[in-house]
Amino acid sequence: MLLPALRCAAWRGVRAGLQQNQRTPLRQWMLQRGQNTAVAESGPSRTSTVIVPSAATNRVVGRWLVGCSGLVLGAVVLGGVTRLTESGLSMVDWHLVKEMKPPRTQAEWEAEFSKYQQFPEFKIMNRDMTLTEFKFIFYMEWGHRMWGRLVGLAYILPTVYFWKKGYFNRSMKARVLGLCGFVFFQGLLGWYMVKSGLEDKPESYDVPRVSQYRLASHLGSALLLYCASLWTGLTLMLPANKLPDSRRVLQLRRFAKGTGALVLLTALSGAFVAGLDAGLVYNSFPKMGEYWIPDDLLAFSPAIKNFFENPTTVQFDHRVLAVGSLAAITGLYLFSRGMHLPRRAKTAISCLTAMAYTQVALGICTLLLYVPTPLAATHQSGSVALLTFAIWVLAELRKVAK
Repeated sequence: MLLPALRCAAWRGVRAGLQQNQRTPLRQWMLQRGQNTAVAESGPSRTSTVIVPSAATNRVVGRWLVGCSGLVLGAVVLGGVTRLTESGLSMVDWHLVKEMKPPRTQAEWEAEFSKYQQFPEFKIMNRDMTLTEFKFIFYMEWGHRMWGRLVGLAYILPTVYFWKKGYFNRSMKARVLGLCGFVFFQGLLGWYMVKSGLEDKPESYDVPRVSQYRLASHLGSALLLYCASLWTGLTLMLPANKLPDSRRVLQLRRFAKGTGALVLLTALSGAFVAGLDAGLVYNSFPKMGEYWIPDDLLAFSPAIKNFFENPTTVQFDHRVLAVGSLAAITGLYLFSRGMHLPRRAKTAISCLTAMAYTQVALGICTLLLYVPTPLAATHQSGSVALLTFAIWVLAELRKVAK
C-alpha cells in the first residue's frame, strides 16, 4: 500500500513540472502583466498621502489664515507703538538674518549707537540721548522687525506643508501664493519707508521723519494683507448663510461693502495724520480752534498738496472721514433692523456699530489730551478692530456660490 502511494505522488510532481515548463510565452506574459497590474493598483493606496480638499481641510486652512491675520494685527499695533515712541529710525541698516541677533556686549552696543549718531534724527533731535535711552528705542524697532519675520514664517511654512498634503485647490493655491508674496513685499516696503527718514534734507526745516506717503503705503499694504487673510479664513471657516435674493438683501450687501471701503479709507487717512503729527495741530472738538473750517485749510499750492502734506487739511479730512464712517455704520445698523437676518449676521452688525462709537470716542479723547502714547496706540488698534468687524459683516452677508 505504501509503494503505490509513493508512486502516485511522484507521478503528480512530474506532471506539474511538465505543465510549468510547457507554459507558452503568451500565457507567461499575461500572468506577469496581471501581477504587475495588481501591484500598481495596490501600491499607491498604501503609500499615497495626498488629501482632496474637503470641509474639514478648509476649516484647518481657515483657522491658519485667521491666525495669520492675528499676527498681522500684532505687527500693525507694534508698528504704531514704534512710531509713537519715535523708535523707527533707531536701526539704520537692514539685514534679513544678521540683524536677528541684537547687540549683547558693551562694545557692540556702542558700535550700534555710533552708527545711529551719524544720521539726522540724532543730530537734530536726540543729541543728549544716552546709551540706555538708545537701547529702548532700538529694542522697539528690533521687536517690530522680528515680529515681521515671525509673520513671514507663519505664512510660508504652513503653505509648504498644506500644499504637499493637498489641502489647496487651484484657486486657493493662487491665493496663498499671493499672500506669501505680499508678505515679502511688505518687508521691503518697510525698509523703503525707514530709508526716507535716514536721508539728509538740508533744505528742510522739519524734524526728521519718514515720508508720510511711504508710511501710508506700508500701513495700507499691511491692512490689505490683513483683510485678505481674514476674509479668506472666515469664508473657509464659517458656512455661508442662505439669504434670500431679495432687493433689500442686495441693497444691504452693497451698503456693507461701501461702508467697509469707507472704514479702510479712514484708517489709511490716519497714516497721514501719524506721518505729519497732524494730531497735534488742533486739539479741540468739534471745532478746529474757533472755526468749523480753519483758514489754513488750503494754504499750500497747488491745492492738491494740502490733502497729503498740510497737517491742518490732513486732520480735517480724517475728522470728516471718521464722522462719515460713523454715520454709514449707523445707517447700516438701522437698515438691517427691519430685516430677517441670521443671528450671526445681526451680531456682526451690532459689534461693528458698537466698535464704531468706541473708536470715535477714543479718537476725540486722543485729540483733546494731546496724543498720549497709550491712548493713541489704543486708537490705532481700534481702527483695525473696526475693520475686523466690517470684514466679519461682509463674510456673513456674502452671496452663496451656486
